[in-house]
Amino acid sequence: MTHNILLIGGHGKISQILTPLLLSRSWNVTSLIRSQEQTSTIERLGDGQPGKLSVLVSSLEEVKSEGDARKILEQVKPDWVVWSAGAGGRGGASRTLAIDRDAAISFTRASISTPGITKFMTVSYNSSRRQKPDWWTDAEWSTAQEVNSKILPTYYDAKVAADEVLTVLAKDRYDEEVKKGVEEAKRFCGIDLRPGRLTDDKAGNVALGKIRCMGEVPRASVAEVALKLLETQGARGWFDLLDGEEEIEQAVKKCVSQGVDCVDGEDFGEMRKRVESARG
Repeated sequence: MTHNILLIGGHGKISQILTPLLLSRSWNVTSLIRSQEQTSTIERLGDGQPGKLSVLVSSLEEVKSEGDARKILEQVKPDWVVWSAGAGGRGGASRTLAIDRDAAISFTRASISTPGITKFMTVSYNSSRRQKPDWWTDAEWSTAQEVNSKILPTYYDAKVAADEVLTVLAKDRYDEEVKKGVEEAKRFCGIDLRPGRLTDDKAGNVALGKIRCMGEVPRASVAEVALKLLETQGARGWFDLLDGEEEIEQAVKKCVSQGVDCVDGEDFGEMRKRVESARG
């Protein structure tokens, strides 16, 4: 089946690896990038691929509301959306919040409220959480808190807020579709892919799901896992990712079949309150 995918942050390193993977499945990709100068780099990613690649130049800093995001969705008409964008530490705290929090949340809300969109994936990071999960050691949790509070505080605040909006609203839509009797294959999937420290190494075996906190993973592995999660029916929830011993296809299959969700341990009631409060 052909899918039309909006890839937000198309010039990023992970996206440039992911784009030809998506196209190789004969899926169509619209790559959203921030400047015209990036166009030729992205267009080359479609060479020789069966899927159609389109490029859309649009600044995420100008996406300040759900309505702004919806205009782009109406233009592209995707059935899947992948968020792999970020300020990348450029432009200070205000730009990080504008892109990693505000634009991300705007696209998340607009996508989940669009009936024709059935999957939304975001690429976050594995320490984007508020509670210590049972499968982390005290030392790992301490290190994660150190990173979140002292090294990347603005990035953490932005990513955890966006992750929580996806988690709450995706559950709401899924639950509503269950009530309406929508068949499983057509129910909404919100996917939060949460890698550790990124490297430029070649893709390799992985650890996926309820795993340790500290470690690295190649961007190429992140892209391969993203592809496999998108094409696996019923993949939804939080997936932590690091280098490991398991082949990617097997790791994804196991997590999905066992219903593994790394959101376990978070206080969903408090999460919902924050999401509803932020909406005003």
